[in-house]
Amino acid sequence: MAGGDKHIAKGVGNQIKGEIKDQIGKATDNERLQASGKKDIGKGTSQKAFGDMKKGKLK
Repeated sequence: MAGGDKHIAKGVGNQIKGEIKDQIGKATDNERLQASGKKDIGKGTSQKAFGDMKKGKLK
């Protein structure tokens, strides 16, 4: 993967993983899993933004 593509892919993957954890945490009333999911969503958002910046999509 060139440039920011790697960061974008990892970011989207972390966002998806985080959303799954968040939803399972809500369904099972597991606050720790839900918090972990929200952390992964934030991490993924940051990674994707960094990848977009490297590709010149984000200014």
